[in-house]
Formats: sequence, structure tokens, C-alpha cells
Amino acid sequence: MSQKRLPPLAPDWAMFLDIDGTLLEHAERPDAVRVGKPALQLLEALLRGTDGALALISGRSVADIDGLFAPLKLPAAGQHGAERRGSAGHLHHHRFLARRLQRAAVCIEEITARHCGLLLENKGSSLALHYRLAPGSAAVARVALYRVAAQLGSEFEVLEGKMVVELKPTGRDKGRAIEEFMAEPPFSGRKPIFIGDDRTDEFGFVAVNRLGGRSIKVGPGASAAHHRIADAAGVRDWLATWAARFVTDGAA
Repeated sequence: MSQKRLPPLAPDWAMFLDIDGTLLEHAERPDAVRVGKPALQLLEALLRGTDGALALISGRSVADIDGLFAPLKLPAAGQHGAERRGSAGHLHHHRFLARRLQRAAVCIEEITARHCGLLLENKGSSLALHYRLAPGSAAVARVALYRVAAQLGSEFEVLEGKMVVELKPTGRDKGRAIEEFMAEPPFSGRKPIFIGDDRTDEFGFVAVNRLGGRSIKVGPGASAAHHRIADAAGVRDWLATWAARFVTDGAA
């Protein structure tokens, strides 16, 4: 699909933002990412300008998101939609599936111990096997997670992203999370905007396109997104332009 220039700014957006590679630059390890004061101030401005219709849509857990952006506690979908916290503050997630997944984590930990550079991130309701520090072990990571997924059965599936393979509950993805947010205040009645950079974000692009919103892909690569932006710094600059136009003295 050919991408158009960035959409004209509008005050009626509901904003959905991926984190790693989109709002923030990637780091070698997920726990190495740091959020500076300018990024926090930008999110605060966007939250005010959208009257609260701002959510972070990430592969990270909601607890990890909260720690990263403290003291902010934003609406968020974590673990690719396996858990979701709306504006009212209630966290929805699948406890039963999470317990089953932890038994599988033991097998994957044994594999990571044998391959230097592989990093297992246990998020609670999903498992992410990172190979950013060991690109040559990509095949090992994929085989390991697909094998475990086959053992767990149809309730779990594998999702491949940038230098990572993840095991998560079937049927939960970023697109579904966005659809659920759009059915609730303060998101309902607004036009959804989703910005993401990874293959895992394609579910969100498809959902937003179907809802008549704006989908924006960060960086190169084929995508269902209608628009394109170069990198995370460009995302922050563009969002700051929106905030400067529609936020005045703390009010939209």
C-alpha cells in the first residue's frame, strides 16, 4: 500500500501510541529504555488535548508501562492486548491462561541458558524471547517458541516482531485492544489515530483503517498503514506540533 503524507492535524483524535520504536527509541534490552522529562510532558499535553482519549498500546506489560512513565498512569493495553486498563482504571487480563504460561516459561529459560545473548522477558500473560543481542540465534528463538506453542494448544499463539518472538494468548492483539477502547468513553465518538513501527502493530493499523481513522507506520517496511513517518524523534516532533496547536493553558 502506498503511504500518503502525514494527515492534517485535527482536535477530535483519539490517540493510540506504541512505545518501543515509536514513541521511544529501541534499546538493546527492554529494561535499558529511559523516559526523559520532555516525553512525559508531551504525554501530559496530549492527555489534556484529547480530554483523556490517549492510550499506550504495547507489547510491554501494563506494570512495566507504569514504571517506565511514572508518575503518569495512562490508559494502556499491555502484552499486545492480553491485558488492558481503561480510563476508569480497571485492569482486565486472563489469570487462568497466565498460570498455564508460567509452566512453559521453565522450558524456555533452559533454552536461553544454553544460548548466549538470548533474553527471556516474562511479562506474566505473555513471554518474549529477544535476540537483539544475538541475531544469529533468531532461528533458535523461533523454533523454541513455536514448539512450546504447539504443546500448549490453540489457546496460545506466536507473534514475531523486531528481533523478538513472543508467545501470547490467542485472539488478543493491538487491533482488538483499540476496538475495545473505542467502545468506551472518552474514546468513543472520536477518530482513532494509531502510530506503530513493528509487525505486531499491523493489527492496530488494520483496525484503525476499518474504523475510518488514521494509521501511521514508523520507519521502513511494507505496511497496511496509510501514512509514514521516519523515526521516533519524528513522532515526538509531530505530536508536539499537535499539542502546541490544540492545547492552550492546560485546556484543549
